[in-house]
Amino acid sequence: MPSPLPSLAAGIVFGLALAAPPGPMNAVIAEESVNNGWFAGARTGLGAMTADAVFFVCSLLGVVTFVERFPTIRAAMVGVGGLLMLYFSYGAASEVTDGMESVPTDGAASRAATGFRKAFVLALTNPYQILFWLTIGVGLLEPGRLDVLSYTPYVGADLAGLLVVRTGSPALIVGFFLGIGLWITGFPAALRAAQRRVASFTPIVAGGSALVLAGFGVVFLVDAVRTLL
Repeated sequence: MPSPLPSLAAGIVFGLALAAPPGPMNAVIAEESVNNGWFAGARTGLGAMTADAVFFVCSLLGVVTFVERFPTIRAAMVGVGGLLMLYFSYGAASEVTDGMESVPTDGAASRAATGFRKAFVLALTNPYQILFWLTIGVGLLEPGRLDVLSYTPYVGADLAGLLVVRTGSPALIVGFFLGIGLWITGFPAALRAAQRRVASFTPIVAGGSALVLAGFGVVFLVDAVRTLL
C-alpha cells in the first residue's frame, strides 16, 4: 500500500503556495494581526480557511457549479464582495489617519471574532476562490495528476512541472488544509515579530492593507458591473 506521506507533503506545499501570495485575505489578516494581536490575525485566517472548507463541500454537492451557471448570481456575489472590500479598506485607512486611536477596546475575543466574520464573508464572495474550487479543488479527490506549483498565483508559469503529484488521495486534501493552517498561524506571528522591532510597522501594514483591499474592491465591482451589463 503506497505511503500517504508524499501526498500529505505535496498538499501542504500546495496549501502554502496558494495562501501565501498577496491578496485581499492576507490584507485582512495583516491588518487584524498588527492592530489586535496574533490571535485576532490567526482567527481571521481561520475565517478564510472555513470558507474554503464550505466551498469544498459545496463543490462535492455541485453547488459551486450551480452558481457558475448563473452569471447574475455570481455577479451579485462578486459585487457584494467588492463593496465589502471598499468598506473594510476605509476602516483600515481610518485607523492610519486617526493615529490608531480607533482600535476597538471591547476585548480581544470580540475583535478576533470580528476578524473571523470579515474574512469568512469576503472569502465567500471571492470569485477567485469560487473558480479554484470549481476547477481544481473538486478534482483533488478524483484520480489523476496535479501540477501543484503551476497554480501558484503570479509565478505559476515559472514553477510548472517542478512538483507533479497524483490526486485521488484524502491525504492530499488534509495536507492542503494543513498548509493553509500553517500560513494563517505563521503569517500573523511573523508580522507581530516585525512589529516589535519596527515602531512604524503598524501604520505601514494598515495602510498597505487598505490599498490592497481598495484595489481588489474596485476590480470586483468592475467585474460585477460588466457581467450584469
